[in-house]
Amino acid sequence: MVDVSQHNLVPEHSVLDEEDVEEVLAEYDIDRTDLPKIERRDAALPEEAGVGDVVEIVRDSRTTDRAVVYRLVVE
Repeated sequence: MVDVSQHNLVPEHSVLDEEDVEEVLAEYDIDRTDLPKIERRDAALPEEAGVGDVVEIVRDSRTTDRAVVYRLVVE
């Protein structure tokens, strides 16, 4: 089977530790549940991502070189 998460068109996904999550939430003055959602079964997620985790996604961007977004993992 093909590992979709390793495909060159899939942006880098990484699970944040709680300290980093708190920094992100404070920076944007939001709650964890205010983050956009990503389903646990999404093939691009790392194996260690679980429901309730926050994932940082880093994409290439034509305007800013790289764009960083955050998603809350849901069932």
